[in-house]
Amino acid sequence: QVQLVESGGGLVQAGGSLRLSCVASGSISSISRMGWYRQAPGKQRELVARITSAGRTDDIDSVKGRFTISGDNAKKTVALQMNSLKPEDTAVYSCNARVPGTLGIEYNYWGQGTQVTVSS
Repeated sequence: QVQLVESGGGLVQAGGSLRLSCVASGSISSISRMGWYRQAPGKQRELVARITSAGRTDDIDSVKGRFTISGDNAKKTVALQMNSLKPEDTAVYSCNARVPGTLGIEYNYWGQGTQVTVSS
């Protein structure tokens, strides 16, 4: 079983910065990919950024140049550095991990989420 615990959320003024972190634990041998998703009130959940075990990263256009995702395979952690925050970044941010299983099947695990609130 895999557990994900996020931290680093909070209240910040527009233009400020926050750093989110996620730690995976449990009896796992590897993680294929980890990422950050967010869901704002009244909106659908969306992918923010993701990183593979090989270090390849991807992020959405709305955060490009402002957010940076990084990971540590040995520590099974992933972080999201968020700079130049905007009120529209306000959302619950959740960590996701994709873990390979048997027969090529991969399983998704989710953290409970951490609230990020950006004031005007």
